[in-house]
Amino acid sequence: MQCTPYREALSARLDGESPGLPAGELDAHLDACPGCASWARQAELVTRRARLASAPDVPDLTASVLAALPRERPGAAAAARTRLATAALRLSLLAVGVAQAAYAWPALVGGSGAMSAPVHMAHESGAWNLGIAAAFLAVAAAPRLAAGALPVLGTFAAALAVLTVADLRAGHVPTDRAATHMLLLAGVALVGAIAWRGRRRRRALPAVGRERVPA
Repeated sequence: MQCTPYREALSARLDGESPGLPAGELDAHLDACPGCASWARQAELVTRRARLASAPDVPDLTASVLAALPRERPGAAAAARTRLATAALRLSLLAVGVAQAAYAWPALVGGSGAMSAPVHMAHESGAWNLGIAAAFLAVAAAPRLAAGALPVLGTFAAALAVLTVADLRAGHVPTDRAATHMLLLAGVALVGAIAWRGRRRRRALPAVGRERVPA
């Protein structure tokens, strides 16, 4: 008689698994086969001893593991400083945008331009200043727009700075009027700083995050 299938079924039953044979057939074989019956008793004894054996003593390593952990996540301090610097830039740009809008408002409402400018020229200047203020406020609200706004704002600020210096030398503009352009230059500098920090952050992203997803 082949006992191997029955002993495999017994082993499975001891482990709480399906024996793969009818229970009545398995029990009938144990009654008829002394060898398998002895094997079943030994298997039950070994299984019971293995299950009831005491676990070996393991040292408590909780304190040493906790002590080995870093006090803070690596890079957390640098990330906090980056967030703080970005927040400061955005708040400063917000203040500049509000001031730029306040500077543009009188020319838009009353048509009163500097140095007795005609009404339409005053309106045009006010519209430019209001548009610049809107760009500053948009970048302050959404820093990702800084790179797109910088070419227009930077070109306007650079051309205005060169012309203002030339006009100051020629006496075509008073100093107090030229000083009002410092607000614009400060805003463009803040937009440039935000765009530069955004570029650095994108470069620091893992390569996996920058991979293009195929269509």
